[in-house]
Amino acid sequence: MSALPHSQHDSLALAAELEQVRARFAAIVSNTPGLVYQFVLRPDGKVSFPYLSDGCLALLGVPSAELHAEPQRFLALILEVDRQSYLDAMQASARALWSWNWEGRIWVEAWKDVKWINLRSTPHQLPDGAVRWDGIMTNITDSKLEQLEVRHSRARLAELSAHTDRVKEQERTRIAREIHDELGGNLTAIKMAVAMLAARLDNSAAAADPALREKTDYVDALVDRTIEAIHRISLDLRPALLDLGLVAALEWQVKEFAKQTGIASSFSANQRDIGLDNDQATALFRIAQEALTNIAKHANASKVSVKLARLRYHVSLKISDNGDGIRQDDRSKPASFGLRGMAERARVLGGTLSLSHASGGGTVVAIKIKRDTVHDSVATPLAGATIAEENISTAK
Repeated sequence: MSALPHSQHDSLALAAELEQVRARFAAIVSNTPGLVYQFVLRPDGKVSFPYLSDGCLALLGVPSAELHAEPQRFLALILEVDRQSYLDAMQASARALWSWNWEGRIWVEAWKDVKWINLRSTPHQLPDGAVRWDGIMTNITDSKLEQLEVRHSRARLAELSAHTDRVKEQERTRIAREIHDELGGNLTAIKMAVAMLAARLDNSAAAADPALREKTDYVDALVDRTIEAIHRISLDLRPALLDLGLVAALEWQVKEFAKQTGIASSFSANQRDIGLDNDQATALFRIAQEALTNIAKHANASKVSVKLARLRYHVSLKISDNGDGIRQDDRSKPASFGLRGMAERARVLGGTLSLSHASGGGTVVAIKIKRDTVHDSVATPLAGATIAEENISTAK
């Protein structure tokens, strides 16, 4: 038997090697979850699928031969509400030759069901001006449904948190008023009675008894201290100035903070009426209270500034100090309930809370609430207002 010509031998070896490569490719594709595909968009807008793996039927409910013959069927599978985002993502990837990463819903007629799919592919410019993508489609229905359930759970938790805060504030208001009206009234009556007894003692034979007079003075002083404690507790539960608006309440709070801590503090606002309803004003006030409490406990600051502003697109509250600043690991501590509570209140308000470094040291707590979540009302600028619209710096 004569040997094969050299060229024929090379051809057979090349064919065998090519078959091995194809076999490896087929093995890889068959073990890849989802659908491996090639997709081509031509300059005239026509599309085609030069390659579709065997996963086509399992993922899309359409045999690969049918999708080869009618490539436009893929767009028809996508739910109408998601088609535009699919087309926009395709065009953006084709223009910039960036990776195409899209997720959306398809209707699988074979199972009368909706699936979430994700496609990831890499574009290549072809000589004739067409763009070809090599990629993979996968079924992400389970993970997407879990993600949506997590979002719904978070939304429900946020609603519960907001409801809890409202109930808490209502209860605080009720207790504060009862303490002020009932206990305050009773203590005032007791003080008047003690004053009458003291006057009678002065005009009676018992006036010469110093011990009795000392007891009367003690009771009178005790009533005064109790009235002061009642007033302080009522203010802590709910400042009556909140009924006059957020600006008045914050101005009072900053003055009280300076008086109690000895830290030089300033407050400014650019509007008399910020346009918040009672619940929003209370929530923003509580955020400011918590921020000031944190400064008093941890910041070692000597100066604090609180600025409230009603701007064109949002309401802004900024609390700045010149203290030690807050470290990144402090923000992520599991027990950082103060920061978490502030952030959650801001989120319930439809806004955001950010922490950043103040220039020269210290910390800036910035809360921004979009104006479309705030009730619009006519606002009069305050004389000498010091806040102008500005971008809040990001954390360094």
